[in-house]
Amino acid sequence: MRNYWIRTMLKIADPVLENLARRTLKKNMPTVFHPDREMYMHLEALGRTVCGIAPWLELESVTGEEKALQDKYRELARKAIGEATDPASPDYMNFTEGYGQALVDAAFLAHGIVRAPEQLYRQLSADARKNLADALRATRKFTPFVSNWIFFSAMIEAALYVTGEADYDMTRVEYAVNMFRNWYVGDGMYGDGPNFHWDYYNSFVIQPMYLDVLRTFQDVREDYREQLAVCEKRASRYADILEKMIGPDGSYPVIGRSVTYRFGAFQLLSQAALQGFLPEHLPCEQARCALDAVIRKVMENEEMFDADGWLVPGVYGCQPGLAEGYICVGSLYLCESVFLALGLPAEHDFWKRPDCEWTSKKIWSGQDVRCDYAVD
Repeated sequence: MRNYWIRTMLKIADPVLENLARRTLKKNMPTVFHPDREMYMHLEALGRTVCGIAPWLELESVTGEEKALQDKYRELARKAIGEATDPASPDYMNFTEGYGQALVDAAFLAHGIVRAPEQLYRQLSADARKNLADALRATRKFTPFVSNWIFFSAMIEAALYVTGEADYDMTRVEYAVNMFRNWYVGDGMYGDGPNFHWDYYNSFVIQPMYLDVLRTFQDVREDYREQLAVCEKRASRYADILEKMIGPDGSYPVIGRSVTYRFGAFQLLSQAALQGFLPEHLPCEQARCALDAVIRKVMENEEMFDADGWLVPGVYGCQPGLAEGYICVGSLYLCESVFLALGLPAEHDFWKRPDCEWTSKKIWSGQDVRCDYAVD
């Protein structure tokens, strides 16, 4: 199963990383879908790809054939970041133009840096490190909307902090942390701002970034340790809910905005396995099998790729009607975040324990299961 996840993750990433390494991303990336988003799509594709594959790139206990693959993609990812942030590169990306979308896209790249600082920052050349820090700082010109966007600003500062930049801005971090304290609506869920929206943004952005911002700055702000414990309890409940939403065949409810991010909807469940905050009653092997079912269900429809291997909009195959006006080809690469658990070593129980059925499969085969309980 681990090998299948790796192959799938890299199949999705290949067009982005290989073209960037050859300095041909802007030349070859398709613009046929929502071409008005072309100025944003390259950074979207890079940031979202890196955000998902970062834990695997950072893992140090890899051996054999997987190690050879990891070495290859570590180098590809570093080349990609170098080209994206080098003003002299034909693939230099947009960190400053437009109404603020560059802040969003840079934040996913920043999240990848936070998840893999050794491989995606410290192993860069000195020039590339400087260019990256300069590019991230440039996004401070944008004022985020009062929504999940405030975590984009906070994540930029988290990346600057972990890279050792002295001018990280705690005001942007504190604003996000404090506002979302007020936007918790109960039972493991936050509103996207003061109102609750039925979508997957608690998994796409809010809880993954909330947790990692708190974890990054817990040595700077002592009260963040306590807040992290609170947020992990809530995230544990939300991970439990996500697992229950995976049907017996691996399908899941298609609800709300940005559903063309596909199995990126389950980022938080994969992060819970990676960071060890799955609920006690949800064994890690059950989470693995549920995630695997989703991945295989989505991937069985080969029409999710064009002839050159680029993602196309949809949930199951090509379904452009599901994509909002802000979705372009680059946006779709947030699906890579389902693979966070590949940051766990192959010897971990997540990978080693025998397969088992997940909650909905147990229920709809007539098995008796534990009652579900809400949390505060």
